[in-house]
Amino acid sequence: MDPSLITLTGLILMTHHTLISTATLAEHLHDPTWRIFDVRHDLMQADLGTKQYAEGHLPGACFVSIDTDLAGEKNGRNGRHPLPTPEAFAATLSRLGVRHDQQVVAYDASGGMYAARLWWMLRWVGHTRVAVLDGGINQWIREQRMITTDVPHVSPSQFHAQVHESRVDANFLMAHLGKTEVTVIDARAANRYAGQDEVIDPVGGHIPGALNRPFQANLDTNGCFKPAATLAAEFAQLLGNRSPKQIVHSCGSGVSACHNLIAMEVAGLSGARLYPGSWSEWCSDPARPVATGAQP
Repeated sequence: MDPSLITLTGLILMTHHTLISTATLAEHLHDPTWRIFDVRHDLMQADLGTKQYAEGHLPGACFVSIDTDLAGEKNGRNGRHPLPTPEAFAATLSRLGVRHDQQVVAYDASGGMYAARLWWMLRWVGHTRVAVLDGGINQWIREQRMITTDVPHVSPSQFHAQVHESRVDANFLMAHLGKTEVTVIDARAANRYAGQDEVIDPVGGHIPGALNRPFQANLDTNGCFKPAATLAAEFAQLLGNRSPKQIVHSCGSGVSACHNLIAMEVAGLSGARLYPGSWSEWCSDPARPVATGAQP
């Protein structure tokens, strides 16, 4: 996937930064330097992830909640999944026992849509040894690998955030509307991007000038990521002559946008940023302009 070698306390370890296969993860299920997190969720049924985890999960996996562990407090103007402060997220990681020397693997049942949020957030606070399980629990089950209901015991750690600033806010986007140096890519489905059939947020539409690439376009028919060369070709067609550093990813609430971010990384297109507040934050202020209609 993208393994590289790192040296840690005299040992040579393989590290994974974007995707990891089920076969590779299966080889490390009992490796104490590896941690697995179940990030299953449903935007329309908030408790589904915890129910699914209780019914069965990967051995050694701990559950993390999109709504609480991977989000901060909402105030009605900062979106449906605002980022917590780096300090608050570091405290969550410490409670979960994450250490800086560990390989973290995140999975879900949605093609990586939710797992990618944990992937991005860990990188945001300086932990780059993190990967998404390609195909998630669905691929794991298809291969008839072990599922358990046992909840692992973990000891708290001392995780210290070292922020890598790779995000922008609404003020930044407002200041760059219509300017060629910044382009937003919206990961929502085409109908929501167009302002049709909006069932989650109070206003339909998209940020003016945004392009649309639904995150599902990154996946094959089995829910695994397309090959790197395919992703590179598809993003090249969308981006044109824009560099990755000109790109800001958005979605409904800063979750599925991370899927496009990891897809670009897989494609060798590093340097794009995230707008964590995304559409749910943008549309909360009526002074911000709204565009509708299909992508030109």
